[in-house]
Amino acid sequence: MTRYDVVIVGGAIVGSSVAYYLREEGYIGSIALIERDPQFAHAATTLSCASIRQQFSIPENIRLSQFTLGLFRRLKNEFGDEADIGFHENGYLILAGEQGLPILKANHDAQIAEGADILFEDPDSLQRRFSWISTEGITAGAYGRSGEGWFDAHALLGLFRKALRTKAVDLITASVSGIQRDGNRVIGVTLDDGTRLEAGTIVNAAGPNGGGVAAMAGLVLPVEPRKRNVFVFEARDRFADMPLMVDPSGIYVRPEGSVYITGGAESEDGEGPAEAGDFEPDWSLFEETIWPVLATRVPAFEAIKATRAWAGHYDYNTLDQNAVVGPHPEVENFVFANGFSGHGLQQAPAVGKALAELLVHGGYRSVDCSAFGYGRIARNEPFRELNVI
Repeated sequence: MTRYDVVIVGGAIVGSSVAYYLREEGYIGSIALIERDPQFAHAATTLSCASIRQQFSIPENIRLSQFTLGLFRRLKNEFGDEADIGFHENGYLILAGEQGLPILKANHDAQIAEGADILFEDPDSLQRRFSWISTEGITAGAYGRSGEGWFDAHALLGLFRKALRTKAVDLITASVSGIQRDGNRVIGVTLDDGTRLEAGTIVNAAGPNGGGVAAMAGLVLPVEPRKRNVFVFEARDRFADMPLMVDPSGIYVRPEGSVYITGGAESEDGEGPAEAGDFEPDWSLFEETIWPVLATRVPAFEAIKATRAWAGHYDYNTLDQNAVVGPHPEVENFVFANGFSGHGLQQAPAVGKALAELLVHGGYRSVDCSAFGYGRIARNEPFRELNVI
């Protein structure tokens, strides 16, 4: 039976970041990184809209994304001169109506306190800045002048995975079918082919399947897969200055080369977990919900043509839409990196770095993730992120 000091369940951006930074922090123990989908065809990482923002409601989330932004700034120093993730620093534009104005203002205050470059603008200022926008029903907007935008998720994941090949990390293609415990310690995992791996520490980085992986260890984690649809459309007009714009309805849109991508039509009310294997886009959301909003907010989008779509699952924390990071308080060698609720890709490097510091040095150094600990789950005390997109 093979033994590893650290077994990481989930090899997409979160798990790969943990493995990478463990080695960067000087960890010399053995590491296994287990991934069931080595092409990442259904991974939340690669099916996301691959964006980064500092416009969150709580300082801890802002700091996580700021760490990743810093990585983007020094990407070539970290991964070599050829490293490129196609980062388009066009910003976010989050709009609010009368009802959402107090929340937008409070969020902006938190962002400014953390040093984020976010402008708070009234409708007239927005109209002058973006001539294509209609401010009907808008009372204010928060615009990320720098430090926000979108990038190539496959490229970022590829950089981490390529780097791991030189860092003595065993990349295992398999599904985890069971986790063994001995009292208040996890001691190993069983793979789908029956192979058993002994483990000193297990890191749950299983994305939308994180709740199921925790359950294998007899632990409760309120994380489930939620389905999200993304639509691609063509328009006659090209707006090179368009940020990733979020309407008060939750519908978002941004440029992608010569086309646009849009989504955000799913309702949180009554929505349940996604069915396994359901990756079929729901085109009715585009026709009935998204298109009318786009046409109202950007009059030039009254005439557009949808060309394709995809659907993915993301890891939704049903308690508070925030990440769960760190060890279980009783089963201390079971470590969580779960429940990012749509902002995992942009925060994965920071969480990988933080957990590596915790495992190697015994505490957080770069970004303090204590607020995301499992204790709040056990106490049923939400630490809620208000700006979930």
